[in-house]
Amino acid sequence: MPMAYGKNIVLIFAQAQQSLSLKIEKEYVQNSERVKSVDLHPTEPWILASLYSGTICIWNYQSQTVEKSFKDTELPVRSAKFIACENWIVAAADDTFIRVYNYNTLEKVKEFEAHKDYIRCVAVHPTLPYVLTASDDMFIKLWDWEKDWICTQIFEGHSHYVMQVAFNPKDNLNFASASLDGTIKIWDISSPAPNFTLDGHLKGVNCIEYFTCGDEPKILSGSDDFSAKVWDSQSKSCLQTLEGHTHNVTSVCVHPELPIIITGSEDGTIHIWHATTYRLENTLNYDLGRV
Repeated sequence: MPMAYGKNIVLIFAQAQQSLSLKIEKEYVQNSERVKSVDLHPTEPWILASLYSGTICIWNYQSQTVEKSFKDTELPVRSAKFIACENWIVAAADDTFIRVYNYNTLEKVKEFEAHKDYIRCVAVHPTLPYVLTASDDMFIKLWDWEKDWICTQIFEGHSHYVMQVAFNPKDNLNFASASLDGTIKIWDISSPAPNFTLDGHLKGVNCIEYFTCGDEPKILSGSDDFSAKVWDSQSKSCLQTLEGHTHNVTSVCVHPELPIIITGSEDGTIHIWHATTYRLENTLNYDLGRV
């Protein structure tokens, strides 16, 4: 779900049985300060948003109310995620610190300096007690919360800011990373060096996500070259380039059930693509400065 600066927008889609005839059944819009990241709770109707102001909020998209709001730091919080199995929020900020909170009590569980520069992204492992962090210091780090958040691996190989990381849903001992050096790298959590590199974007890569299609998952990436690309991780090749935005592509995601790819851009629009034919199905414009 792409996030606009200053607004939470949740789109509820319906699909015709035999075709990708999309209808937006409900929109939830919540104004706020500039939003840097969002996450959805797996069981509660909650949206977690981290703000440029250093505040973290939980919105209830059913009641359309703010459930909780608290200050993490005076600097931007660029990424925050739920760790639902522990009732936690893990947050990463421009002060280079990771902070962990119990989202029921808002008690701070842990605080530590994780990198030497801005932390762009955190990714929570789906089954193991691991969190990945990616930073402008060009490193990716793996943290184990069952071992008091010690760093168990440092991944080195990018030559510019690491903007996002994502675990492979088919093999969650592997993950992908996107960097402003223009590359996507695939890693094994047991090795500090990448397995291989996907190189095809003309400028920096801002965002990345896996999606399952057949036996092997595909990789979706968005770039400052105004395009998104779909990659085959097995053949290590680009399957499709999605062109249509007129500015940097800053967010990408794939619907977990419907064949829908969503891309957001600094051109202020959200594009809806068919995940099989790669056809542009719809363009949503909410008069936003940046998505």
